[in-house]
Amino acid sequence: MSNLPPLNTATIWAIINDTIDDDTVKKLLWYHLGYRYDPITDTWTNSEVAPTWRDEYPQPPDFIDSRPAIMKLTRSIPQENKQLLKQKLGFKGYKIGEFGPRQTRRATSANWLLSYMLITTGTIE
Repeated sequence: MSNLPPLNTATIWAIINDTIDDDTVKKLLWYHLGYRYDPITDTWTNSEVAPTWRDEYPQPPDFIDSRPAIMKLTRSIPQENKQLLKQKLGFKGYKIGEFGPRQTRRATSANWLLSYMLITTGTIE
């Protein structure tokens, strides 16, 4: 999707700081998982999605509202990349009383995207 922001640390911070809307966060995840939008049919295709995702989620899941989907996303982050937000970006987490499930799911999404960036490019920029 050409209207998505680039996958870089500025985008990751925008997700954490809630300056990118939830719909864009979901579309970033979907795109990097392999889901593709077909504007002609107004549908999402999954031919590029790994079978482990495609079998359970033939249509892109709502990572912000679906606890099972975000849990699967969390489990798909390699163990060595689980703390990338803290290790590479210095993210200290949200303050108690200032976060809920939505912010936690956005942080998980940001960490998955950061892990994906490191795995696919070998760097975080």
